Amino acid sequence: MTADLGDVPPRLRRAARAALDACDVQDGHLSVELVDSERIRELSRDAPTDVLSFPLDERTHTYGPRELGDVFICEAYSDDVIEATVHGVLHLCGFDHEEDDGKMLDLQDEIMSWLDGPDDDDDVGGNE
Repeated sequence: MTADLGDVPPRLRRAARAALDACDVQDGHLSVELVDSERIRELSRDAPTDVLSFPLDERTHTYGPRELGDVFICEAYSDDVIEATVHGVLHLCGFDHEEDDGKMLDLQDEIMSWLDGPDDDDDVGGNE
């Protein structure tokens, strides 16, 4: 079974897949939505930010497909939407950079270095 990336914009699927692979998450569904500055402020309760993640199913057993959660990215506040995607998906996988002594951000940097290589995964899609 593979993760369902059908609700991730095509240009961000490779980054989402790389983050999931780094966390050994092979199943479930997630969405990534690009939003404007007004919507991100609404979601973050008036604090402008580049990316927000809302995890749904934690690592507990669920019946049926696992719902990993939703990532919202505001391009107006983001220097790099690929990195924001990786960051958001890592949060969905249980990482918290405010409490993990740099582990999440180190992994994020490692994933970004993988993504700097050739894109040999153009066919990453929804329900492979």
